[in-house]
Amino acid sequence: MTDTVDSANELPAHAPDAARAVGADAREAAAPASGTPPAAGAWLAGSDRPEKIEIRVGFLPLTDCAPVAMAIALGLDQKYGIRIVARREASWAAVRDKLVNGELDAGHALYGMVYGVELGIGSHQSAMAVLMTLNQNGQAITLSSRLAAAGVTDGASLAAHLRADGRRAVFAQTFPTGTHALWLNYWLAAHGIDPLRDVRTVTVPPQQMAANIAQGRIDGFCAGEPWHAHVISSGTGFTAATSQDVWPDHPEKVLASTAEFVQRHPNAARALIAALLEAARFIDASAENRSRTVATIASADYIDVLPETIEPRMQGRYRNGIGRTWDDAHPLRFHAEGAVNFPYLSDAIWFMTQQKRWGMLNAHPDYLAIANRVNRLDLYRDAAAAAGVPLPGHASRHSTLMDGTGWSAADPRAYADTFSIHA
Repeated sequence: MTDTVDSANELPAHAPDAARAVGADAREAAAPASGTPPAAGAWLAGSDRPEKIEIRVGFLPLTDCAPVAMAIALGLDQKYGIRIVARREASWAAVRDKLVNGELDAGHALYGMVYGVELGIGSHQSAMAVLMTLNQNGQAITLSSRLAAAGVTDGASLAAHLRADGRRAVFAQTFPTGTHALWLNYWLAAHGIDPLRDVRTVTVPPQQMAANIAQGRIDGFCAGEPWHAHVISSGTGFTAATSQDVWPDHPEKVLASTAEFVQRHPNAARALIAALLEAARFIDASAENRSRTVATIASADYIDVLPETIEPRMQGRYRNGIGRTWDDAHPLRFHAEGAVNFPYLSDAIWFMTQQKRWGMLNAHPDYLAIANRVNRLDLYRDAAAAAGVPLPGHASRHSTLMDGTGWSAADPRAYADTFSIHA
């Protein structure tokens, strides 16, 4: 059962001048490390001119909106002849709806949400486009301090507690077809907890998770940062697992648009990808650059939290709130010489297999054909060439998830039907 809890009214959209003003300070701070940005319009060469100059890009207040923020802060959008107008939204549903109705041109978006819209799951079907992957890793599953007091420390002890307690616990994710719902489902099922029958799941915007867990409305949640770090600082919960525990170096947010937008504005889409590629490369280049990024995204124009709430996990340093600290082997990554950003077909297909697993799809879709249509490898390759970003040798990659299951997209139908816990 999936419900919606406490949907907030939409937050005020950023005015372009306000976002640019924040960017000017960050650009000045970054200049010594990054060099002087090339003149505006360096991308342009005759017919390559962007068809649309002002690009409205929606985002949620999360650490992984950083490439959008830093493309503005460093003037990388202007380098490619466009002007990014960042618009903060209140929920993923708002991002989805505004992409579809044209209020937004592109968005920082949940991978699975984009495919949900493409497949008509829970909403009107609209043709979508994935332009690049914005980050890997960096999400988490947090459980309440009430569960910690009952002896729960991880998935195995949670399963034992739920069996003994008999109460149907409530867990939150950020969007029913999105990444967080699927990480939560996979983690619960890997510990023998059926997410459709043994617990109740609700949908909560990420920035409202801390209040809901503090008030006892939910027992745990899966979302992006910095809201897990915020909960730990407030003493109301602890991190039971990171998303990279579920799938090391998993894909997370993507740069998304409608298929209509890229059909009408292919040069603008390429320019946007190139600007965000350079921003992602800047963020990953050094710990100092990550700190500069934290200073930008902590501001009221983006996340509006103290920088020290974001900084440790942005740098890969974790504490779980119940005594464990570590430097993560698979931290939040934004670039990794382009390995993060390439829109692998296998990544897209994995999300569809999980949507089939959990009954969001009644039948197997044409996995490869849909991934080829939605993930715009053609635009990405052109933009990567413009930004000097290398390409991987293959459009698919192999991964191993927490339960030892290998994933390569070789036979998605068989893979989706393999799991013992499913809809």
